[in-house]
Amino acid sequence: MITLAETKNYLRVDHCEDDRLILSLIDTARRLVQDVGRMDDTALALHEETSRQAMLYTVSYLYENRNTADYHKLTLTLRSLLFAQREGII
Repeated sequence: MITLAETKNYLRVDHCEDDRLILSLIDTARRLVQDVGRMDDTALALHEETSRQAMLYTVSYLYENRNTADYHKLTLTLRSLLFAQREGII
């Protein structure tokens, strides 16, 4: 759904040293968005724009706070971003 190049641009990272970390964070972000948003792959694709933004936010948060991430805060933010999909409003 989001690519390494797109994510690095979003993070403003222009080196290759963190590529493996960023790829891992992309995978983690996808799983978190699916879990918090209560979405399977089909629903994730159906709500692509919202899911993409939630994934980019998640990767950004985890990348910038890799030593001090507050997962409760992150989950609450994702719940807010994904509220409509999560509750079946859209």
